[in-house]
Amino acid sequence: MAEGEWARYWQPERLPGIDLLRARYVRHTFPRHSHEGYVFGTITRGVEDVGLPGGVVHAGPGMVVIINPEVPHTARAGVAEGWVYSTLYPSSRVVAEIAEETTTITGTPGFAETDVVDPQAARLIREVHRAAEEGNALAADSVLRIMVARLLRDYGSSIPPRTPLTAGARNAARARAVLEERMDGPPTLQALAAELGTSPFALLRAFRDRYGMPPHTWLTDARVRRARHLLDAGAAPAQAAVAVGFADQPHLNRHFTRIVGVPPGAYQRGRRVEGPW
Repeated sequence: MAEGEWARYWQPERLPGIDLLRARYVRHTFPRHSHEGYVFGTITRGVEDVGLPGGVVHAGPGMVVIINPEVPHTARAGVAEGWVYSTLYPSSRVVAEIAEETTTITGTPGFAETDVVDPQAARLIREVHRAAEEGNALAADSVLRIMVARLLRDYGSSIPPRTPLTAGARNAARARAVLEERMDGPPTLQALAAELGTSPFALLRAFRDRYGMPPHTWLTDARVRRARHLLDAGAAPAQAAVAVGFADQPHLNRHFTRIVGVPPGAYQRGRRVEGPW
């Protein structure tokens, strides 16, 4: 990390289904990627520029950034001194449970707002971190549920179902399935397009339209995502790197750090830990 940067990414042992990140970044930039679950983040100092499908959000203190599952986004410093933030990553299951218990939302819960000025919700996000770091799982779990319920009440709705697939979208979905299956040895774009009976540029456009990023960017994100699951299961970083198709551990380290915000070793040390920081 650059001078002045620090980060902790972790999962408390007694809070399954929720990851936490607290960090200061100055020069670090997050490439386009997405998450399986939700993102709730609040800035305590500086400005974070979050690139979303609808444009760039300039997030400062008092704001809460909300990102639904599988929404591609980027992040970088919006000012020279960077940004300090606290972020919660609850799983889709956790948010669905809270929505079912506290709202009348049907289908998959989601948020139409990507950035809101909500000092109370921002305070609750920080309180979840504080309680978790003190080893107070009861308080952390309680405040998390209060915070998510509040955001669902004020900004929540159901995520609209996808429209019927066009021929291009069907090819994009088939291409994604091929890349997932052959992650450790993917075909070239030309070979993939030929296999699917389309042209390289048509496939490139269709894939970007459906998933918000080109196939090679999506594949890197998917490899890091799978590597995280392997690390969670106890695999060594070098084993995870080979299993997901990176040339070696340094390649995993570089891409993993850019997307997750911490290196694989630091990420693995933060899995299911207990007690104060």
